[in-house]
Amino acid sequence: MKNIKSHFMFTKQQRSGIFVLLLLILILQSIYFFVNFSSEEIQVNQNDLALFQAEVDSLKLIQIEESKPKIYPFNPNFITDYKGYTLGMTTAEIDRLLSFRKQNKWVNSVKDFQNVTEVSDSLLAQISPYFKFPDWVTNPKPKAQYSYSNNSKPKTFDQKLNLNKATAQQLKKVNGIGEKLSERIVTYRTKLGGSFIADVQLLDVYGLSPEVIERTLNEFTVKDAKPITKLNLNTATVKELVSIQHIDYEIAHFIIEERALREGFKSLDELTKVKDFPVKKIEIIKLYLTL
Repeated sequence: MKNIKSHFMFTKQQRSGIFVLLLLILILQSIYFFVNFSSEEIQVNQNDLALFQAEVDSLKLIQIEESKPKIYPFNPNFITDYKGYTLGMTTAEIDRLLSFRKQNKWVNSVKDFQNVTEVSDSLLAQISPYFKFPDWVTNPKPKAQYSYSNNSKPKTFDQKLNLNKATAQQLKKVNGIGEKLSERIVTYRTKLGGSFIADVQLLDVYGLSPEVIERTLNEFTVKDAKPITKLNLNTATVKELVSIQHIDYEIAHFIIEERALREGFKSLDELTKVKDFPVKKIEIIKLYLTL
């Protein structure tokens, strides 16, 4: 114990030396922390810095552009509520277009679109570059240099031939229907089970223009249509809805969601309010539905 105690006993001179040593250590530490010994200054090349900042800014702009929703070419005649909302159209503008289309009328130019919807010039300038109209609208074929008048009265139902029994040779007699189109009509009729349900199904035959369909229905009409069991729109399941032409699983789910929001559809025309619904095909789809 005495030996240990002897290590902590100092003379007056030793204590003075220890105090001076601690004071020197404290002074040196303070100098180290508070005095800047660096003599070199960082040189910044302003030109290089400006170039680097410009590159960073351009990358930011690219990222912002890529994050914006992309718009692909589309036919403005088939704008749905959801599509119109994403384009920036108001509810009133969308409703004007849908009401116009219900009259079986078509928007065939940018000017027509603005006249019908009354969208602003600024919005029109943004979305009109993406309008894609059918080729027969944008590049109409020159009309024949001859004219003729048909003063005959429209044929009655009994006078018209049965579209469900018409042969390819009979169909070829219609102006605008050649060998390929006549065969295509017969093939499509066979695909439907051997008969059309209604005249409107000619719209599904690829290549038939509205004018040719009109001329065809002047000579032919659906007779002896095969009866079908219609689905109740307000009780049909997804599985039942997808059995209808032009309705896939996604649209079927949207129909049921819209049905729940409306607490049941009041008319078949309310289907046009369903997200991504194929408005152009509604008359065909309505053949298979009932309320």
